[in-house]
Amino acid sequence: MERRPGAHESAGGAVLIRGRTLQVPILQGGMGVGVSLGGLAGAVAAQGALGCISTADTGFREPDFEKDPNGANLRALTKEIEKARQIARGKGMVAINAMVATAQYADAVKTAIAAGVDAVISGAGLPLDLPGIAGDADVALAPIVSGARAARLILTRWAKHFGRCADFVVVEGCEAGGHLGFDEQELLKGQCPGLEQILPEVLAEVKKFEEQFGHTIPVFVAGGVYTGQDMARFTRLGAAGVQMATRFIPTWECDASQAYKDVLLQAKAEDVRIIHSPVGMPGRALATPLVQRLEQGGRVPPRRCARCLKSCDPGKAPYCITHALIRAVQGDVENGLFFCGSNVGRLDKMRSVKELIDEVMTEWRMQQ
Repeated sequence: MERRPGAHESAGGAVLIRGRTLQVPILQGGMGVGVSLGGLAGAVAAQGALGCISTADTGFREPDFEKDPNGANLRALTKEIEKARQIARGKGMVAINAMVATAQYADAVKTAIAAGVDAVISGAGLPLDLPGIAGDADVALAPIVSGARAARLILTRWAKHFGRCADFVVVEGCEAGGHLGFDEQELLKGQCPGLEQILPEVLAEVKKFEEQFGHTIPVFVAGGVYTGQDMARFTRLGAAGVQMATRFIPTWECDASQAYKDVLLQAKAEDVRIIHSPVGMPGRALATPLVQRLEQGGRVPPRRCARCLKSCDPGKAPYCITHALIRAVQGDVENGLFFCGSNVGRLDKMRSVKELIDEVMTEWRMQQ
């Protein structure tokens, strides 16, 4: 079936976002803690795509992180954005992924905007007040949604209370890694709707706001996207492009340790679990010893609490997600939490960011 490019893109796949042309319609998903920082985000942007820095405990390597985690995080976030922009050299876009569930959500968004980030992508909760936090800044804003209802709720509030619409939307399906916007029991039973069902419903909601605001709103899909053939399947359904995260981990430029990358490269499909996160949402991760202990009813009481999550009660939390993610990025298999997408078992070797993007884009073009 021949597919004609929509109003937001050219025949080569370039996408227009808030007056900027994204030459490669691929978003690199934000991965915390410390997996996607300035090195990875900058390398992705340098290829004409969108690179994304996770704001989740960005400053964990700062010497004063334990004494002043809030200050360390914001200081490091500025450094990582500057690093990414230097690597990108004006190409692509540099974004942040800011989790609504984090206590530093608003401060992280404001800090990133002040540092010159091109876009703010927000999920792990409903970013209902994101335009108010961003104010009049010339920055692209994008919510992450898991269905049409969430898209309608967010975009309606943005229009009514702030007179603003999303510059693009990320639809994250149930095959994604990390925190998931789906019912935990439905995930465990494999009863969640697929992206093929969710995408047309979200596009229908988005169209209403495109007509209201007089401009296109590109929609990107995420979760279970692995190849250019996958990308082609969704662009034929109307998506502007895709977001990929797990595939970017075994790249030389990824900010995680090589030990972390090796854990994912060695993982098999049967090693994946749906877990319950202290964030209050289900998530997809590898069945490392930490996850296995938790599955058996174990608990790893937090040894200190930086109050990084709005809803976390350290007296009841089964483990400290910040500590577990830091241990993972350092390559500690025994005590680390390794988030991953459903396709982690397909990872085969290390690549450069350029090699990965070229591979996906070549496969995608062959399907056009």
